[in-house]
Amino acid sequence: MTERWTPSSWRAKPAKHIPTDYPDPAALLRVEDTLRRMPPLVFAGEARRLKTLLGDVSQGKAFLLQGGDCAESFKEFHADNIRDTFRLLLQMAVVLTFAGRKPVVKVGRIAGQFAKPRSEPIETIGDVTLPSYRGDNINGMDFNAADRAPDPNRLLQAYTQSAATLNLLRAFAGGGYADLHNVHRWNLGFVADSPLSARYRELSDKISETLDFMASVGVNSETFPAMHQVDFFTSHEALLLGYEEAMTRVDSTSGDWYDTSAHLLWIGERTRQLDGAHIEFMKGIKNPIGLKVGPTVEPEDLIRLIDTLNPADEAGRLTLYGRFGSDKIADRLPRLMAATKKAGRQVVWAIDPMHGNTLKASTGYKTRPFERILGEVKSFIEIANAEGVHPGGVHLEMTGQNVTECIGGARALSETELADRYHTHCDPRLNADQALELAFLVAEKLRDSRETEPRAAVG
Repeated sequence: MTERWTPSSWRAKPAKHIPTDYPDPAALLRVEDTLRRMPPLVFAGEARRLKTLLGDVSQGKAFLLQGGDCAESFKEFHADNIRDTFRLLLQMAVVLTFAGRKPVVKVGRIAGQFAKPRSEPIETIGDVTLPSYRGDNINGMDFNAADRAPDPNRLLQAYTQSAATLNLLRAFAGGGYADLHNVHRWNLGFVADSPLSARYRELSDKISETLDFMASVGVNSETFPAMHQVDFFTSHEALLLGYEEAMTRVDSTSGDWYDTSAHLLWIGERTRQLDGAHIEFMKGIKNPIGLKVGPTVEPEDLIRLIDTLNPADEAGRLTLYGRFGSDKIADRLPRLMAATKKAGRQVVWAIDPMHGNTLKASTGYKTRPFERILGEVKSFIEIANAEGVHPGGVHLEMTGQNVTECIGGARALSETELADRYHTHCDPRLNADQALELAFLVAEKLRDSRETEPRAAVG
């Protein structure tokens, strides 16, 4: 007989990248018990709404835009940072919606994206060796024994910060800040200032003409409320399963289990073992979930993972995020897409062009070249079209701030400039200009793909 799933059944499975070196394990259990009594951060009905929208993506009727910080921090928690990342996602979504002629589902890596798996559990500087920094909800960045010791109280601070972030996001999404006319005006400012302004102006002008026409026939924010507000969802990697278990509740309307820490949770490349704890936990919650798919996964293994995580083959339940690198995607992705199509599985295929394109600059900083990021997205769209699969979305590490962490782009950020504003707590992020530039360039690719699609015969 199959063992019955419970929110704690993952504890009987091997768990990777979950810290076990808390100085006081009993304190961790007390914090988790406190979290069980805290109000949910999101609600089951919201998660079901996102699943419906992602079902549209899986059927080629919509596009997924997912982005935000590599890892949120306590030190940089500020309303302006939340606002700027939210605003950037809206700007990108308008461009992608117009070019792709499909609605864009907007999901932030926000309000919970704290913990990160690390390649090495320890870090050595000089003759001192300490635990690696693993995210603000586990330990601190400063290189000293006190900061690097895992502290369970950080989980409570992460919960509180996530709640405050969600409160602000809901106000922005429904209170008029997200008005379509506002967002387009922001884009006009970007186009005017961009070194590639002429290239983007055609698309921007067409959006302006469309909005003017809609206004002339009475379609505006007052007559059509959807122009005044947006659906916006949150997501993070479900790495710390003790926290996720504590936030998992029974939905009173359906009797199903939902992880109320975020609308969408995903499993990372390093924790997708079929017999592991992360797969065990995620298969039982009813949220839409994601799975990172890297260059080492084989088609038959991917199908087994899909069938474990989505045995009922529900549309919108499972999103696959390819993360290969611009130099590997052409060799690895076609076979995986072909396998899911041949098996008839309902999945969203999206691309994470960040993690496979990381390198160390000559100045010592970890960075990501813009051209490699763009190249992987373009290859993803081309491969999907060739395989008859909908290129369903992009998943980016980005910020609304003017950081200097990824090199290249229209402003040609160089390696020597990385030190100017290198603020990431983990991996390098696209800054606001680079992210919006990427949206315009991907929009051109989507528009070209749409215009070359074969049209059905008439008559």
